[in-house]
Amino acid sequence: MSQAPDTSFVPRLDARQRAMLAEMGVRVWAPRTRPTGAAEATSEPPVAAPRPAPAPVAAASPPAATGLPVPATVMAQRPARAGEVQSMDWATLRETVAQCQACGLCKSRKNTVFGVGDEQADWMIVGEAPGENEDLRGEPFVGAAGQLLDNMLLATGRSRDGRGAEGAYIANVLKCRPPANRNPQPEEVVQCEPYLARQVALVKPRVIVAMGRFAVQSLLKTTEPIGRLRGRVHRYEGVPVIVSYHPAYLLRTPLDKGKAWADLCLAMHVMEQPPAGD
Repeated sequence: MSQAPDTSFVPRLDARQRAMLAEMGVRVWAPRTRPTGAAEATSEPPVAAPRPAPAPVAAASPPAATGLPVPATVMAQRPARAGEVQSMDWATLRETVAQCQACGLCKSRKNTVFGVGDEQADWMIVGEAPGENEDLRGEPFVGAAGQLLDNMLLATGRSRDGRGAEGAYIANVLKCRPPANRNPQPEEVVQCEPYLARQVALVKPRVIVAMGRFAVQSLLKTTEPIGRLRGRVHRYEGVPVIVSYHPAYLLRTPLDKGKAWADLCLAMHVMEQPPAGD
């Protein structure tokens, strides 16, 4: 029998959040409240789990290859482009992405997929690359994987349409769809990284949830598998990063939905901590 994920540091869930967790396939156990001295009315004894200690913060990982060599000409082009991008405002950045022809993906795309959500959100979700539905609509995380992500966010009290404490900003590492949904190539990631870096700088999130291998590799510069990186707080440009599985993977491997919920719980725990510098 699988063990229910630890939710001891999660705010009390309301009916909507429990419904969303049920949609994810995650069963949440909670102690049943009862008057003092009253007889126990259930066979499930309430057990108060101890509040966990703050998660350890991983040291910044040194740059590492993503598995394939990146052409020297690509690396030589990136610093100049990155310098231009890092001073852009939202409107200029969005237009630059829409007109981008830095790699071959521009030839097969229907739409660039920039990002969606509250541009001042304290939560930021970073995925890997657009799929067919995203390419058609120009919006990240749509289709079945997007519906699952929406349910996951709703379980935390957030949504892509929300604002402030009820919102989130969602973006991908790549802004164009790789043909036939193949894996991103290192040179494509290198060309798109300045755009994502500027989005993070503009949003100024208090926590980033990196979903999927290529999102993790891009942000943390590591080839470590997700399973070894989960459960710890990493950092990108000083922002806490929580590593989790991509919703598309969870649709194929539903038994890992409980692990993804634990990752979201860790992100909520990070949000309970005072911002750096306070």
